[in-house]
Amino acid sequence: MTEPTIYELSSPGRVGVKFPMPDVPLMDMPQELLREELPLPELAEVDVVRHFTALSRMNYSVDSDMYPLGSCTMKYNPKINEETARLPGFANTHPLQPENTIQGNLALMYDLQESLKEISGFKGVCLEPAAGAQGELVGVMMIRAYHRAHGEDQRIKMLIPDSAHGTNPASSAMSGFEVVPVPSDAKGNVDLTALKAICDNSVAGLMLTNPNTLGLFDENVLEVIRIVHEAGGLVYGDGANLNALLGIARPGDLGFDVMHFNLHKTFSTPHGGGGPGSGPVGAAAKLIDFLPNPIVDIIEEATDQMPPLFGFVRPKHSIGRVKAFYGQFGMMVRALTYIRMHGADGLRNIAEYAVLNANYLLAKIKGAYSLPYDRVCMHEFVVEGCWADAPEVHALDVAKRLMDYKFHPPTNYFPLIVHEALMIEPTETESKQTLDRFADALLAIAREAHEQPELLHSAPHDTPVSRMDELKAAKDLVLCCWFSEEKE
Repeated sequence: MTEPTIYELSSPGRVGVKFPMPDVPLMDMPQELLREELPLPELAEVDVVRHFTALSRMNYSVDSDMYPLGSCTMKYNPKINEETARLPGFANTHPLQPENTIQGNLALMYDLQESLKEISGFKGVCLEPAAGAQGELVGVMMIRAYHRAHGEDQRIKMLIPDSAHGTNPASSAMSGFEVVPVPSDAKGNVDLTALKAICDNSVAGLMLTNPNTLGLFDENVLEVIRIVHEAGGLVYGDGANLNALLGIARPGDLGFDVMHFNLHKTFSTPHGGGGPGSGPVGAAAKLIDFLPNPIVDIIEEATDQMPPLFGFVRPKHSIGRVKAFYGQFGMMVRALTYIRMHGADGLRNIAEYAVLNANYLLAKIKGAYSLPYDRVCMHEFVVEGCWADAPEVHALDVAKRLMDYKFHPPTNYFPLIVHEALMIEPTETESKQTLDRFADALLAIAREAHEQPELLHSAPHDTPVSRMDELKAAKDLVLCCWFSEEKE
């Protein structure tokens, strides 16, 4: 028996909220704003609350259970972050206020810049980019501006390993570079022979995700950076997987020239739902002058009587402003809260537990799923969601069946260099008990793939929406809907 819809519960004249009498003259609603084909339900408040509560129970979130989306790092967001972001001094300020009225905000931004510099080993940080993808684009634009400032317009190629994040080629192409892929070797590292063969004076740089999307730390990272630098190129670090390195390795120390941070992935600001994201960019000394404008700095040093005065400064050769105002301030508050709550030792623990959890989970399922690169992983790993003796079962079937076990599926079919890829990241926030439940579900599905493959083909079975035609959903979009008396 299905629950009645809000339209079935509707009754003419039923009112959920009574507003006070207005203290301004009443006006008739303009007729052009009324839509006869969109009758609104008339409900009591309790009906509305129950309707939206029921809808919320149909959703899956990181607050309800594990969210093992590889590469996305969908880890739990501590609620203390939300408390600090809602403090009146932060929540009630506006970016157009005079700088002398927002010194607390600027001090926080400066503190976050300094913290990210210390964590990453870079000499400068800009908080402005609105998301990781924009931070990535900013890094590539800075590389282009650097070469042009040095009269090297012939550097038109951006090298991108086939194990990189999928947005890397897009950022390079949008910046006017020719994208040149670099293959991986048999161990999942950048193929050094192939890299050397394509490194010449036309190379602007290399975009390296490390750990890469296979969940592997490139064993030759120092050599890779050396080869690119000797050819006159710069090395961009995709910082999306920084949560595997916190307190252990600093990209700036490894030789990276520029890198973006995903505050939502590494530093626990909200992820998904359309944002807001935050993708600060860190730069080595040679690229500081090319960072976006503006950056928070100390305008007047502190004295015995006065604290330091903060303000905005423009880097000498800045690529310009990349976002309205100064970035997603609420995300900055959350990220700095997370960093301060953990401290140096706690940040290292984040990386250690992220790596431990991933390797523990991999060890639990390794015999049941094929592992294309059999190495100790970092914060995530990739297995194949298919079997030679169960040829009709695919990674998508495994993902859909996981929903019947009350788990969100992992990332499917990425990276592209792994056949029927399942990219799994447990994050450091999950307990051993949760990892055991997830492993048991994956092992059960592997058995079902051989014994009852039809269960996988028709999954999910007990979700609010059954399996959809995903190709049709992508090609035949329905962007709006409406109700009428003739249409249910």
